[in-house]
Amino acid sequence: MSDFQEHLAKLEDKQRAYAELAEVKELFASRGWFAGTSGNLSVRVGDFNPGRFQFAVTASGKDKSKRTAEDFLLVDQNGKPSEPTALKPSAETLIHCEIYRLTGAGAIFHIHSVFSNVVSEWFWERRSVPVAGVELIKGLGIWEEEAQIEIPIVPNYADIPRIVPEITDALQPRLPGVLLRKHGIYAWGKDAFEAKRHLESFEFLFEYVYRWELLQGSRR
Repeated sequence: MSDFQEHLAKLEDKQRAYAELAEVKELFASRGWFAGTSGNLSVRVGDFNPGRFQFAVTASGKDKSKRTAEDFLLVDQNGKPSEPTALKPSAETLIHCEIYRLTGAGAIFHIHSVFSNVVSEWFWERRSVPVAGVELIKGLGIWEEEAQIEIPIVPNYADIPRIVPEITDALQPRLPGVLLRKHGIYAWGKDAFEAKRHLESFEFLFEYVYRWELLQGSRR
């Protein structure tokens, strides 16, 4: 492949990633999952090596209910812009860097929802959200009958680098997600379609657990 062909392939891959992010951002915004300017999305661009990779990520401080020409930028494995730009990557880009490094994922989506925040606090002392036998566990790629999972909860700090080792320690190979306390879920997959499915499945499970806990409490 010539240098020009390689450059063209990288450009097309970046454009594909930006298009996928725009579509997912619009859908999640319509569901109210980006209160204020919260949440962040990313899609990996190009080949993957744990020590060297790139991904497209949402720019910091943008209203995600609107589509503009400055919604995304390309960053490297350290979360630094790969191209000259005045845009700043999401403040939580370092979390994306670590998840990519550990999993080799193709996309990572993070949103804020009331249900994820409430259950993360309710089960904080347990450090995980227990879910047993719910059909949507299959949406996470876990197909055992009456499957039981524990969705890990990690502490949330204003200093983002402090969160990174917490996520490193909490990641479970079969669970494509981790929940930050009183913050929200990070979900990932081999591509944008799978990451979206995983995130939607987690959100369904959080709402289920919340409502089930309410019912259980009303019986006591």
